[in-house]
Amino acid sequence: MNSYAAKLGALVAAGALIATVAIPAYAAVGPAAAVTSHSPSVQTISLVSRVALTAPPRDGYSVTNPQPVAIVAAVGQAPVGNKFSGLTVNPPAPSYSGAAVLQYASQFVGVVPYGTGNSPDTSFSCDGFTQYVFSGFGISLPRGADHQARLGVRISQADAVAGDLVYWPGQHIGIYDGAGGMYNSPRPGRYVEHVGSLWGSPLFIRLTV
Repeated sequence: MNSYAAKLGALVAAGALIATVAIPAYAAVGPAAAVTSHSPSVQTISLVSRVALTAPPRDGYSVTNPQPVAIVAAVGQAPVGNKFSGLTVNPPAPSYSGAAVLQYASQFVGVVPYGTGNSPDTSFSCDGFTQYVFSGFGISLPRGADHQARLGVRISQADAVAGDLVYWPGQHIGIYDGAGGMYNSPRPGRYVEHVGSLWGSPLFIRLTV
């Protein structure tokens, strides 16, 4: 009986030893740890559950910095770029007239955003826009709506014609279209525009320079 019990005990011990050897290293009891294989494209990780997962190889890719693009904002949205940059400004007519001023001013509509500048390459403030347009005809205007208005004489709306200035003291200035509207660079978040009607009680100024 003792011999039988000894043999049985030896068999149980041998079975336990074989079972222990057969257990993979990543399944051993102990804290979870990340194990990385030596393959450059395959990564093996060990989870708390002790289940080994193999990540599929990742396709090669490259990242390039996007180049800036000029985008015209939708109606009601702030401008996000200057559509006019890099384009050629059509020169004004050789002789000065109200119609020539309007034609020259119209090419910037919906293209150049409002800003602090006085160039289509950057932006137009209201006075920067009038300064730039009239400079095309050899008329030098200072910056500032009030300063520009002082270079002319006040006229009635009935006498105003295309190419005169329309002016809100201390606030805004634009170029009268001769038909109740104006060309102007209105305010932040907008582009140069042509509006068919005026608001409030603007003054009309005819330049004498």
